[in-house]
Amino acid sequence: MIDRAMMKRILILGCLLALMLPVWAGGKHKDNGPVVAAYVTGWNEDMPLPDCSVLTHINYAFGNVNKTFDGVIIQRPDRLRQLAGLKKDHKIYVVLSIGGWTAGGFSEMASTDQRRKAFAKDCKRIVKEYGLDGIDIDWEYPSSSEAGITSTPEDIDNFTLLMKELRKALGKGYLLSCATIADGRFVDFKAIEPYVDLVNIMMYDVGNPPYHHASLYRSEMSGRVTAQEALQAHLDAGMPINKLVLGVPFYGRSVKGFGNANYGALVKRTDVTRMWDDVAKVPYLVNSDGQFVCTYEDAESLAWKCKFIRETGMRGAMYWEYRCDDEAGTLRNAVWQGVMAPQH
Repeated sequence: MIDRAMMKRILILGCLLALMLPVWAGGKHKDNGPVVAAYVTGWNEDMPLPDCSVLTHINYAFGNVNKTFDGVIIQRPDRLRQLAGLKKDHKIYVVLSIGGWTAGGFSEMASTDQRRKAFAKDCKRIVKEYGLDGIDIDWEYPSSSEAGITSTPEDIDNFTLLMKELRKALGKGYLLSCATIADGRFVDFKAIEPYVDLVNIMMYDVGNPPYHHASLYRSEMSGRVTAQEALQAHLDAGMPINKLVLGVPFYGRSVKGFGNANYGALVKRTDVTRMWDDVAKVPYLVNSDGQFVCTYEDAESLAWKCKFIRETGMRGAMYWEYRCDDEAGTLRNAVWQGVMAPQH
């Protein structure tokens, strides 16, 4: 016979087990700490090792909307499983990014309630099946056909409905993020804010030589928008600063015929000279004639951006893409050290 004392101990134990169950069933899939996120792609073989120690998130690029507009196709699912396997030995979040430049099907998928629900359900299946921590939507861009994809004016409202459906399907415990154009167009940020954890601002590709593509501040050589202006555009549109992540490029944009502009290749060049724009806080390369031939990021410019992130209260940094760094991980380490630097 079980006495009252034993029954009380059983009840207490049962409550403790109930509290622990979510941890045993899959762990904590998001927190409110600083973000250092790397995009890792399916078309390369690189693995972020031993660099998991300088990352908080891996965004796997990419999944795509399927041909029937009601589910997801994963590029190289074996590689996604391999990346998700890193979680066994490292404290890191692994997220599937769906979309990318020229990736279509979003407009068609988001246009009906039935398709949105089916798509969100498939995202939940993938998260569970692959042991992921969430979903990142890279629709570039709702209501725009600049990337050669189908679009309609209704896309912006339908994007909001999609994010709402994804949050409902994923629940509160999983990450939901999206990538946005630097100047903050194409998204109703006030409407999606309740559903998203992070917004990754793609602060790159906004200019070509003789203009910078990733300025922090505006100079006469800055491109269409600067990081400072991009942040303000997102704040003005209604996204709180603690959900905003600044995207930075690990590659440059160059004049025709320049060759490989990934950072790892740029640092090996001996035929160009590094210059520094002390207003925009970014470097650029000139040739022997003094011509501006490549706009890019380096450790110094990233240190300035990370200082900006910390001082403004942004959530952290994201970069495209992991493999573009040099073998020493110069840029990866600069971002980590810059975002995680103690406040003074």
